[in-house]
Amino acid sequence: MSGITYLTKDALEQLKAELQKMKAVDRPAASKAIAEAREKGDLRENAEYDAAKEAQGLLEAKIQKLEGDLANARVIDENAIDTSKVSILTKVTVTNLNTKKQATYHLVSEKEADLKQSKISVTSPIGKGLLGRQVGDITEVQVPAGILKFKIEGIRI
Repeated sequence: MSGITYLTKDALEQLKAELQKMKAVDRPAASKAIAEAREKGDLRENAEYDAAKEAQGLLEAKIQKLEGDLANARVIDENAIDTSKVSILTKVTVTNLNTKKQATYHLVSEKEADLKQSKISVTSPIGKGLLGRQVGDITEVQVPAGILKFKIEGIRI
């Protein structure tokens, strides 16, 4: 299993709801699909049965992974976050020194990352490069496109 996953209370609740849906809705639907395919005759030549069994196997693997993630999840109290340095759940305003453009990133866990909402994972190259930095620091981050230089302008919750 993987290591500890840090989540907000909302993200934890979403994962629990997703797991509950998989167990209560998706699992019975997969069983029903297998039963319907089984009724259609010889299982050795039944592609529908094979597909239903494979779908069930994938669902069970997803359920196991989600259960493992939940077992290793730790909820972070947003009120206890230190904003003197960049850490998970902080919002960091940076200036890209290469383009002189400013951006604000919200550092979150891998499960919550969504670039459209400016939420980046702490395990991403930029996230790793910003972690532990303070206002005024300049950091270089290696990304696939090359090296980016960021100046930390502000840190908040």
